Amino acid sequence: MSRISDRFSDLKRRGRTGFIAYLTAGDPDTETTRQLILELDRRGVDVVELGIPFSDPLADGPVIQEASQRALRAGASTGKVVDLVANLRRDTEIPLVLFTYFNPVHNYGLERFAHDAKAVGADGVLVLDLPPEEGRDYKRLMDERGIDTIFLLTPTSRDDRIRLISDCTTGFIYYVSRTGVTGERESLERNIGAMVQRIRRHSSKPVAVGFGISNPAQSREVGRHADAVVVGSAIVRQVGARAKDPDVVGRVGQFVETLIEPLRGGA
Repeated sequence: MSRISDRFSDLKRRGRTGFIAYLTAGDPDTETTRQLILELDRRGVDVVELGIPFSDPLADGPVIQEASQRALRAGASTGKVVDLVANLRRDTEIPLVLFTYFNPVHNYGLERFAHDAKAVGADGVLVLDLPPEEGRDYKRLMDERGIDTIFLLTPTSRDDRIRLISDCTTGFIYYVSRTGVTGERESLERNIGAMVQRIRRHSSKPVAVGFGISNPAQSREVGRHADAVVVGSAIVRQVGARAKDPDVVGRVGQFVETLIEPLRGGA
């Protein structure tokens, strides 16, 4: 079993909902990203999605787009993200998912990417714009190395699509709870619970729900239905707003903890 599967098994055993945090690697710099991940591990985050900065992240809203641009200006690259994971593995066993688009993977070299991801201790990869029908070579290379491949479902996914994604996904299914790009929202979609139930009729794999979750009340509501709650833009916004704060790591950690508490029977 992978670290991701182990973590979800442990959460299920304890009757808890997991929390997955997204960070853009290299925003505002690589060392701060490293410290943030270690802090999130201490605060109780279950899985970290580590975004590889990309110049044209079509599925991401302005917050993550701007974070990617900041990271690229600071010198971030796919190779440096791989090095960051290797560095992190000296200090933490938190499950790490590389979150990317196919262009950076293609430019890096698919076989090289799969080899290096395994070598440095990445646990999963989510290629946002690569559907399973076009990702057979990618899927094969990851499977051969025991790296989880995570695919997306959306509110428009039909039953046959749910079955296909369940067959191809390892680790967890990522349910994108609304159409459109990533970003914080004032309200959640009303059909999250019904859609998660529908997914579970076709799959026994954990279902993580993301897109639009930005405060403790929303985290609590999604946690009533999902196996894990995913938060990205709200965390990335905090990183960007506090980038020059000497205590950026602690402050972001405090914010993330407010999102985790409702899932642990807290606020």
